Amino acid sequence: MKPVRRIAVVGGGPAGAFAAAELARAGREVLLFDEKLAWEKPCGGGLTDKAIARWPFLRDAPVEHNWISHCELIAPSGRTASFQLDREIAIFSRLAFNGLLLDRAREAGAYIRQERILGIEKSETGWNLRSHSGSYAADFVVLAAGARNSLRAHFSSRICPENLMVAAGYYIPGHRPTVQIKFLNGLHGYIWSFPRADHCSVGICGRMKDKSTAELRRLLEASLPELGFDARGASFYAHIIPSLTPDALLSTPISGDGWAMVGDAAGFVDAITGEGLYYALRSAELLSGTLLVNAPESYSSLVRQDFLPELERASRIAERFYSGDWLGGSVVERMVQLTNLSTSFRGVMQDLFAGNQEYADLRSRVSDSLPKILLEALANAVRGNLGRSRTDSTRLVGARNRT
Repeated sequence: MKPVRRIAVVGGGPAGAFAAAELARAGREVLLFDEKLAWEKPCGGGLTDKAIARWPFLRDAPVEHNWISHCELIAPSGRTASFQLDREIAIFSRLAFNGLLLDRAREAGAYIRQERILGIEKSETGWNLRSHSGSYAADFVVLAAGARNSLRAHFSSRICPENLMVAAGYYIPGHRPTVQIKFLNGLHGYIWSFPRADHCSVGICGRMKDKSTAELRRLLEASLPELGFDARGASFYAHIIPSLTPDALLSTPISGDGWAMVGDAAGFVDAITGEGLYYALRSAELLSGTLLVNAPESYSSLVRQDFLPELERASRIAERFYSGDWLGGSVVERMVQLTNLSTSFRGVMQDLFAGNQEYADLRSRVSDSLPKILLEALANAVRGNLGRSRTDSTRLVGARNRT
């Protein structure tokens, strides 16, 4: 295969901008296209300790971000659990975060064009990309333009509604020290409040096949007073994010002759949490590495070895997490209850929020620790630390004995 020198990156979000920076820094000719460039996307904007440890430049990024070390979980019943995070989450405005990564790409030597690519065609020497202002030639195309971009059909199948989630919400002025996650009965998703530097991103996510944007908005607005928010005067937003089934994750091509997809365009999002930033950066890093050694054909296999199994596991257990039962109650109710009552279980939650607890051994970790978890829960309830939880904990021990 001839060396890949001219690379077109379509999409200037985290995945596209990160890939452009890595490739341009190594001397490749990189042209990045995005019609919006840095823009505010409806999501929490949180970066886990796992992401910050892998890419240390994010820790001291010269843009506004908020360090959070406290979290509150709210179950459908209204039961709450508050706990400290032993490793902080960095929460960025997506406008600031995308701008940071685009600046890194520009400083590395990538050419940034604020244009929308309207069409892509294969040529004898590579690819021709067409915008309103002209056409451009490239040896390789990196598609990083999100889950619903029309250009995806040139390379792979479109993402159907059963593989998509809707994220919607408000940016509300003010500052808070706590991340809040609220679960609702019948919702395959959750409500979030992520405090940024000068405002809170308050939103809701749910499967497109289950809830319309209007239905999600009504659910969110009904919960805002409980969370202490007033959205009057705040702007509403909505966006589509991928949430692929296991079959779609394993069968959908993410690369081919002269092209590859990264980030949301490839469907790399955790089906339980909706986390996509780590996978956007990691997929861009893996692809860039293969291009720099002139072996892009190895990209798919590297993804399968690296993080795709984790996304597949999340997809397989997402339905049970949101709709299943555990220890005589719903999974999310028991999760919140045990977070309150058990130090051992709280450690599991801290590792999950840090991004350092993988789904591969989550079940075995909880199962092996369950006798200790239940004893801690019962002891705390008996001591009266959490009032009415005594009956709940007795039921938990009974449920454990019946399993």
